[in-house]
Amino acid sequence: MKMFRLDRSVSFLVAILLILIVAGGSLMFAMRRNPLKESLSNDNLLKVLIVLEDNGMPLSTNILVYYPENKRAAMFDIPGETGLILKTLGRVDRIDAVYREKGMEAYRSEIEGLTDISIPFFMRIDLSSFSRMADLLGGFSVFIPTPVDIKTDTGRVLLPSGAVTLDGDKVRTYVSYSDEIDQDGEAVNRKQKAMLAFLGALNEKSATAFSPAIFPVVASCVRSNLRGDMLKSMLSELCQVDAERLVPQRVTGAVREVDGKKLLFPFYDGQLLKDIIGQTLGGLASEESGLQERIYALEILNGTKKQGLARNTSELYQSFGYDVIRTGNAENAEYDKTTVIDRIGNPSVAEIIAKVIQCDTIQTTGVDSADSGDYGSEATVDFTIILGKDFDGRYVR
Repeated sequence: MKMFRLDRSVSFLVAILLILIVAGGSLMFAMRRNPLKESLSNDNLLKVLIVLEDNGMPLSTNILVYYPENKRAAMFDIPGETGLILKTLGRVDRIDAVYREKGMEAYRSEIEGLTDISIPFFMRIDLSSFSRMADLLGGFSVFIPTPVDIKTDTGRVLLPSGAVTLDGDKVRTYVSYSDEIDQDGEAVNRKQKAMLAFLGALNEKSATAFSPAIFPVVASCVRSNLRGDMLKSMLSELCQVDAERLVPQRVTGAVREVDGKKLLFPFYDGQLLKDIIGQTLGGLASEESGLQERIYALEILNGTKKQGLARNTSELYQSFGYDVIRTGNAENAEYDKTTVIDRIGNPSVAEIIAKVIQCDTIQTTGVDSADSGDYGSEATVDFTIILGKDFDGRYVR
């Protein structure tokens, strides 16, 4: 009996020892593990979901994808009113309802489903902390095209024009005010510019911002699934983004009312958004990534009898980040084949533009050529797209 009790005691101690060894090994593995390097080793892209929140709700949600090799990045705004069937809530609602009811992890999961990409990392910054970091880093530099002087429900908004550095209070105003005369997407653009300005300030003041004395203050303003040195490494990577070559993009769609709520349903059941993101991310790391370093001006002409075709196609191209400066009807009779007209002699970009609608017909002409009238009349146009009978509203068939 004594031997039996002794054997049981030894077995119990051995079991405890094994548990401690396994736990210690797991801890050492976790400490050695570098999730940033693991993520970059998969596709060389650093993908981060950034949420700027106010009163517990997203004021702005962006996916920032960064390619460290060439400092290029893409930024996609996800409007809070984006409508879809929310798996985590089991109903159709605006996507930011998930954030309020289920938290950040569920919110990230829904956005991954919407965009069809994995987003391993996230950052949450509330408006007060964002304002605090602006003061800590000496202000955020943005360009304001025209001076702002309006009255809102909360008071008067005054912002100067030009390249200005905004302190914490002004940053808060800049990202939160709304104006009735804002063009479509201007409010979204302000928030994206403010986030890029934050990263720019981190880069400019990196010696101070990432110092042992100051970085704990910065880190206290950012809630993330990375902490300590890992958060520091991620921010030190992201702050090197070349903002001058970044074209911010956003979800586009049709507004419909559901249960008394106005929801933005992405075009083509969300497939267009997935196509845009897939093409953009593929271009970041490609050898031709420099081809899209500026926004190209497009002219879209309807060469069919189908009403509204050029206007609808302009929304499609605007979703991809192009500037559609003119839509209208083609001067000639109906066209059988859809054609992309390269007016600046850049065949590589012409192919990228044609690929959006899977068009194989590309022609080159100068704006001063004798037959340029067949292709529109805007001298500031880079490319003209003439829609033919083979275009079904999304693709050339």
